[in-house]
This record gives sequence, C-alpha cells and structure tokens, in this order.
Amino acid sequence: MNKIKEVDEYIKKAPTQQSETLEKLRNLILETVPKSEELFKWGQPVYATEKNYVYLKSTKNHVNLGFFNFDKITDTNNLLEGTGKSMRHIKISNIDNFDINTLKEMIKQSSKF
Repeated sequence: MNKIKEVDEYIKKAPTQQSETLEKLRNLILETVPKSEELFKWGQPVYATEKNYVYLKSTKNHVNLGFFNFDKITDTNNLLEGTGKSMRHIKISNIDNFDINTLKEMIKQSSKF
C-alpha cells in the first residue's frame, strides 16, 4: 500500500496533537488492512478496499476516525458517535487512551464487503 502525498500534507497541516494522532491512525489502518488504497476525498484521508470503509478528519480538538460501514461493526464499548444513515465516528483526542486492539478489530470489520 502506497502512502500518498495529499495525506502527508493533510497530516502536516494539522495541529501537533492531531498530527501525531493522524499519523498513528494512518499507520494502524494500513497495518490492519494492508490491501487498503489510501485516497484523498472530500478534503480528508479515505481508505478503501472494494469500497470506502474508513476516513480520518482533523478537527480543532480531536481526530475523527470515521466508518462508512458502521453497521458491520460490533461496538461493545459504545465508542461510535453520530446520527448519519450510513456513517459513524469515534472522537480521538489522545490515541493512547484507546485500546488499539479494539480499534483494529473495528477497522477490520468495516473493511469487509
């Protein structure tokens, strides 16, 4: 999987805390689903296999790890937020406060079509 320069630039422009979180999440996604394609759509990083399955969005105080296929995810910890028909997200201020294995499992589940 190739990392693309648009995502590199997006990460560099984010505030320091969000930049570090974005880079860690990017690597986590690519490690968890190695066949992913990294894209830059709608002004943010998007990851796809057969279809888009996850996105990253930097905000002022946190990073959203967003899922296009949230209905495929077992969310026993009630991490998903949002009210969209087909998308939900997790707000991450500090990735060290999250169980990485839980995030990996949610990413894997979302990537299956």
